[in-house]
This record gives sequence, structure tokens and C-alpha cells, in this order.
Amino acid sequence: MRFPDKNGNGASSAATQEEAPIIALRALAWIMGDEDRAHRMLALTGLDAGQLRDRAADPEIGMATLDFLGAHEPDLIACAEALDLPPERLMQAAQELGR
Repeated sequence: MRFPDKNGNGASSAATQEEAPIIALRALAWIMGDEDRAHRMLALTGLDAGQLRDRAADPEIGMATLDFLGAHEPDLIACAEALDLPPERLMQAAQELGR
């Protein structure tokens, strides 16, 4: 699967149902790569690291991950840049997971 770059080249701009969980997992990996950010997410979601690890592919965890990013624009933008996706694509993926 080819992900578009942040300019939207390579695929449509909407996150498809197939791509949404992958985007969420990539975002979760990015969040967990920073200790302070990971602690903040765990504190805000009420999950512990074990629960997060066991349920990482759960759509609810994906939505929580992307909602966490959406609630703090600097993290959303930094994650989007790291994943080479437009920030809107992360939020579209959250909406797709909620269907």
C-alpha cells in the first residue's frame, strides 16, 4: 500500500477504511516513541502500557490515538510530518475508524 505524501501525491486525500487502522498504528508508534508524549497519552486515556500493547489493533484504540493527536495541534502536525501525511488525513482516519 502506498501512502501519499503530505501534498496528497500518490492517493486520494480521504483515508480509506483499509488505510485508517494502518494510519492509526503508525501514529501510535510515533506517540510511543517519545516518553513524555506516551505518558501523557496513557494518563489521558486511562490505559496502561500492557492494555495498549494488547489492544493496539482495536479500532477504539486507533480512534483514541488519533483523537489524542487531534486534541493537541502541535502533536498532530509533528506526527503528520513524521508520517509524511497531511494532518487532515489523520483526522479523516479517525472518522473512518468511527464508522
